[in-house]
Amino acid sequence: MMDHDTGYKLLFSHPRMVRDFLEGFVSGEWLRALDLDSLEKVNGSYVSDDLRSRHDDAVWRVRWGRKRIYLYLLLEFQSTVKRFMPVRVHTYTGLLYQDLIRRHEVDDNQKLPSVLPVVLYNGESRWRAPIHVRNLIQPGPAEFAGLQPEQAFLLLDQGAFDLDQLASMRNLVAALFRLERRRTLSEVAEVLTDLIDWLNPPELTGLRHSFVAWLLRRLRQWLPGITIPEMIDLQEIQEMTRDIAQEWKDMHHQAGLQEGLQQGLEQGSVNEARSILRRQLVRRFGSLSERIEAKLNGASREQLEDWIDRTYEVEGLEDVFR
Repeated sequence: MMDHDTGYKLLFSHPRMVRDFLEGFVSGEWLRALDLDSLEKVNGSYVSDDLRSRHDDAVWRVRWGRKRIYLYLLLEFQSTVKRFMPVRVHTYTGLLYQDLIRRHEVDDNQKLPSVLPVVLYNGESRWRAPIHVRNLIQPGPAEFAGLQPEQAFLLLDQGAFDLDQLASMRNLVAALFRLERRRTLSEVAEVLTDLIDWLNPPELTGLRHSFVAWLLRRLRQWLPGITIPEMIDLQEIQEMTRDIAQEWKDMHHQAGLQEGLQQGLEQGSVNEARSILRRQLVRRFGSLSERIEAKLNGASREQLEDWIDRTYEVEGLEDVFR
């Protein structure tokens, strides 16, 4: 079964997802100079000099400014909190640079391109681990200060976003976050209404199919014990989720009626026991005080039945309740 990280890697292999991510969840004046039409996915698998294979999740480049200066977007998808994530990002950045040098995309007269490392975290708890590698390095001599790594990453913790804010955005990444944080199955169908509309253009057919594949696997995780058939269309998934949600609603409604009937029967027997006890007490001890009435009204059926049995075994009214 496809896990969180693999599913996100599938979705973010499409330029429209990366574009919506940049436009909706990254801020700064520098975004004005981005040429988003130049988004291009590049090699995301590197082999370091000691031949150990490393794989990062998604690497894109986009033109920034008037010159052909590329800003590399290093995307890492996480479903669990990793304390040493800054070290991993630092390693991936170095491997990216090594790969560019090895393939002669940067010569001796050029500087290395800027890198925007992003960790997109979709776990249940909020991210509490460091985002800067310097916070993981123990203090040393003052002379070491300028010799330590200065790598950090931009953290995108999807659980920290307000659901109403996400719902107000016409953004595919926001829709993805809403699906991940759905509280009911009915909310899945609501988000799918937006996705069906937004992914309608023919040029987004591939991304639409990726959303279908991701949703089928997530639904099998969300709905254990329910057979999820293979489907190729978002409308089919929407109809299925609506049908299951309605079926659950009907079942809960029926269960609620049965529970209410049972409670009514039980309450009826409690009232009957209370009436019997009250008649016995009045017949033997006379009128009852407000305090005794409150005691009767707050008693369970078991307590009332016990007091009924004791009515003629005691000398005084108070002895009934001792």
